[in-house]
Amino acid sequence: MDLTPLRQRLLTALAGDPEGAPPWVLRLSEGDDEGYFPEDGAAWTVHAGTATLIAGIRALLVQALHPGALAGVHDFSRYREDPLGRLAGTVRWVISVTYGSTEQADAETARVGRFHQRVKGTYESTEGRAVPYSAADAELVEWVHLAFADAFLTSHRTYGGPIPGGPDAYVAEWATAGRLMRVKEPPRTADELARALESYRVRGILQGGPRVDDVVRFLRRPPVDGGMALGYRLFFAAAVATIPKELRRLLGVRRSVLPVVTLTRAVLPLVARVLESGGPRAHDRAHERIRRVRSNASG
Repeated sequence: MDLTPLRQRLLTALAGDPEGAPPWVLRLSEGDDEGYFPEDGAAWTVHAGTATLIAGIRALLVQALHPGALAGVHDFSRYREDPLGRLAGTVRWVISVTYGSTEQADAETARVGRFHQRVKGTYESTEGRAVPYSAADAELVEWVHLAFADAFLTSHRTYGGPIPGGPDAYVAEWATAGRLMRVKEPPRTADELARALESYRVRGILQGGPRVDDVVRFLRRPPVDGGMALGYRLFFAAAVATIPKELRRLLGVRRSVLPVVTLTRAVLPLVARVLESGGPRAHDRAHERIRRVRSNASG
């Protein structure tokens, strides 16, 4: 069976390139150091897994519950006009920071930071008050980091394999990415992460509403078709299945009556086979760089 067409569609969605080799991916083999994260460590393992397909959806859903983060997406993101472009931009940062040299990771973080400087405005509170926001605000930067880390950790624990060093190792490693984005004190254990996330709900910061409903409707049925649409609907349901009921209530979503966890665990290995049917993946190029750096150091 020729897996090339399906692989190209997946890679176009994830990397913006049908071969999965845009310039920023090719640069993963370049650079003069091993990067911020240990080779084949917790962050490498989690971000290389196909459970990231569920984690991305989960992160977008949960992030939307913060009205400041939601306002930034609503006012500045082109997710409706170019949803794949927005996805590819996020993937670019995650992969570059995880697998790239420190120079590449810093450059990508600076690129995202420059965009965030432009994302500012006001949103209406539940009391009808105009509240100013900026994507560079300490609270919003922290919230995005927490929602991302929780989404990727939870999705991998539910649908992926073992994590080197366990969940705490992933949270501790990804705290480095949080510091790169200027999160003051990112959590370093899974328990700290859970408590930090819950504090936003307990303090009444998170809320649903018409804008959240709009984002949920779009994420439930984005403009994809054919087999991709069927797979996406399963992954959306799989993401919802991992979200705590208190947050599901705010999002206005319910767990599917179907055994989506079991189905997703059966489908993800097939997706991995599709992605691995072509050339080298991101972490393969990072391995190349690290071997070269170590060879130069020992020579």
